[in-house]
Amino acid sequence: MSTASAAITPEVTTAEEAVEGLPPGFGPGLMGRIAFGIAIAFALFQLWTAAYGTLPSQVVRAMHVGFLLLLGFGLVGNLVAKTMWGRVFFWSLAVLGFLTGIYNWVFYADLLKRSSFLSPFDLTVGTVMIVLVFEAARRLMGLPLAIIAGLFLAYCFFGQYMPGAFVHRGYDFAQIIEHFGFGTEGIYGTPVYVSSAYIFIFVVFAAFLERAGMIRLFNDFALGLVGGWRGGPAQVCTLSSALMGTISGSGVANVVASGQFTIPLMKRFGFRSAFAGGVEATSSMGGQIMPPIMGAVAFIMAETLDVPYSSIVLAAIIPAILYFATCFWVVHLEAGKAGLRGMDKADLPNPWTALRENWPLVLPLAALVYLLFAGYTPIFAGTMGLALVVVLILGTPLAAAIGPKVFRYVFWLALGLASAAFLRFGVNLLMVVIGVLVLACIFVNGGRETLAIVRDSLAEGARNALPVGIACAIVGIVIGTLTLTGIASTFIGAVIAIGEDNLFLSLVLTMITCLVLGMGIPTIPNYIITSSLAGPALLELGVPLMVSHMFVFYFGIMADLTPPVALACFAAAPMAKTSGLKISIQATKLAAAGFIVPFMAVYTPSLMLQDGGAIAAQFGYPVEVVYIVFKTVLAIGLLGVSVVGYLFGPANMPERIGAFVVAILLMLALPLTDEAGFVLAILLIGQQWWRMRRGPVPGAVS
Repeated sequence: MSTASAAITPEVTTAEEAVEGLPPGFGPGLMGRIAFGIAIAFALFQLWTAAYGTLPSQVVRAMHVGFLLLLGFGLVGNLVAKTMWGRVFFWSLAVLGFLTGIYNWVFYADLLKRSSFLSPFDLTVGTVMIVLVFEAARRLMGLPLAIIAGLFLAYCFFGQYMPGAFVHRGYDFAQIIEHFGFGTEGIYGTPVYVSSAYIFIFVVFAAFLERAGMIRLFNDFALGLVGGWRGGPAQVCTLSSALMGTISGSGVANVVASGQFTIPLMKRFGFRSAFAGGVEATSSMGGQIMPPIMGAVAFIMAETLDVPYSSIVLAAIIPAILYFATCFWVVHLEAGKAGLRGMDKADLPNPWTALRENWPLVLPLAALVYLLFAGYTPIFAGTMGLALVVVLILGTPLAAAIGPKVFRYVFWLALGLASAAFLRFGVNLLMVVIGVLVLACIFVNGGRETLAIVRDSLAEGARNALPVGIACAIVGIVIGTLTLTGIASTFIGAVIAIGEDNLFLSLVLTMITCLVLGMGIPTIPNYIITSSLAGPALLELGVPLMVSHMFVFYFGIMADLTPPVALACFAAAPMAKTSGLKISIQATKLAAAGFIVPFMAVYTPSLMLQDGGAIAAQFGYPVEVVYIVFKTVLAIGLLGVSVVGYLFGPANMPERIGAFVVAILLMLALPLTDEAGFVLAILLIGQQWWRMRRGPVPGAVS
């Protein structure tokens, strides 16, 4: 690996551990080892239920929440508590939380029989679980999410005293506790089901790939491919974040993980501090919309809409490409404006050599994509993809112990065929292969170190799943309130009333709701809350359900980039050594596609590969898709010119205003706006090119 490559290879795991409300690690001494063991047990339990699925869904959900509370409070006790009594207190909460899951498992049949007539002890267990989930959310996710969920819960208790349209009939204590603490529409609702069934597996999958060296491969490939371009360091940051998005949908954590290397690199090559931070924040947040493994929201969306995960991926492909293309374009313009060149190609690795030397790492990802698009469930695809990564890691020291290269090829071929046979002979065969490899690793040089990597990856994956799982649990309070009280219909009615006169205003209202909610809560609860409210309303206004949910999803992501809170930007601020607000302004410019594409997709759903419109009816669906994509590319390209002030050379103010007007015209789906936009775009681009060609280009400005 080259010096340049080494300079930006991030220690992803450590940084990610430190970003979600807890210091890194599991804690010192015996209690640290206990927490580490709990994390491994958590991971093994989830993988066992995913592979074999013998437990009732309600039991799996309850145990998932129980493990989240056990590990979460245990880590708070080990890493945050200052005194021995503090540690004892948090570990007591941890054990109490885990026992609520055990209670649901042991008395599963009895609880079903006592439905609607729960005993006082049942209600006590449910109350304790709800209180612990709130406290865990406060400790791990911060106050805003706990406060929002608390307001919804308070509405259930006191909504009968509210005025006008907000009043409900009132519910007693037992009914509320049963709804939130035992039913499938409260804490054990769809978000927790998705967390336990899908998200956890893919988080562990990402942890294994990172340990296997996928981060280094992505960085080497990005450095070699785009490092020599104009503005090379920032282009590398954008491409590596896009590649990271194919295995991990985390956003703010990626900022912290890779930003400590990419931001100083960009600054060293001449980019302004705020712009360098903006590039990192924008490209890292884009990982949540980058197929094939998008953020956790994508799995929740698939379950909510009852569609295959592959349908979500297909809808996201074009918008994701446009998002990162915008980042590349704005970086290109900014570098041209500042007179910045690319990195010295002599210092950069060969991207194809990096790919050729590490191609086995791509195989599990390729297998995962194949299984997702072949119609297998995300649970099966994720479990098998993870198992293949484990096979790859465990097979490496065994292959290294084989002398002649031809025999190593034979070994990998045989191992690959044996692993692939699971499609015909089932999961058990793959488990047997892994078991044989584990036994073999005990007796070969480097094998025990490899087993330690597998062990550590399981623990890290469980730890990384904590914030997502807790967010899914606490947001069940919000969903449960909507289903219990029907308050969502009030919001839906208001949006429909506005949209009857102006759909655009309804979309803007939905966008503002997402951005405001995103000031205090992560993307997952933001999406769940807003889609529950706005999704049905937009459907009533004729917006396809997939598009309306994607609309909410995108602006949930944008909330981490837009002022005043901009969590991703403030995470980048210490590394950029400038204010988060300045970074947020730059990130908002870079993320222009994130604002344009959702609106354009509402009026032209083919941008998300949904139903075609008039062009498809007349010329065919492929023609419409190509036309819409071309129009969108032109719109975001000119918007980039407007915000940066550069194309072939520095753009004057009339050119920047003109570029903005043309971008808006191309966004609108009104009669003659496309034609006017294309004509003005040709005139504007031609005029700027002619002006730069006739006269000397002014000196580069910073």
